[in-house]
Amino acid sequence: MRERDIERKLIQEVRRTGGLALKFVSPGFNGVPDRLLLFMGGKVAFAEVKAPGEKPRPLQEHRMEQLRGLGFRVYVVDSLDAVQNIVQIETET
Repeated sequence: MRERDIERKLIQEVRRTGGLALKFVSPGFNGVPDRLLLFMGGKVAFAEVKAPGEKPRPLQEHRMEQLRGLGFRVYVVDSLDAVQNIVQIETET
C-alpha cells in the first residue's frame, strides 16, 4: 500500500463523517503534518501520513510534539486500520 492510497482513504473516511481533511501547508514552517482534520462539533486534529513502516523525520516529530504541547491530537497514519481508528476516536469523543 502506498502513502497516497492511505491519504485518499483518510480523506474519504473523514468526509463520510461530515468532516474535512484539508491539506496543511505552512510556508516558512517546515515539518508540519500533512492533513488538518476537522470533525463535527469543532474537533480538530492533525495527521502525518506515511507509507506502511515509514517513520516521521526528526523535524516532523518535533512539529508534532509542538502541536501536542498546545493540546492538539496528532496522529501518524500508516495503514487503513489507523484511518479507521482515528475516525472512531474522533467521532466518539
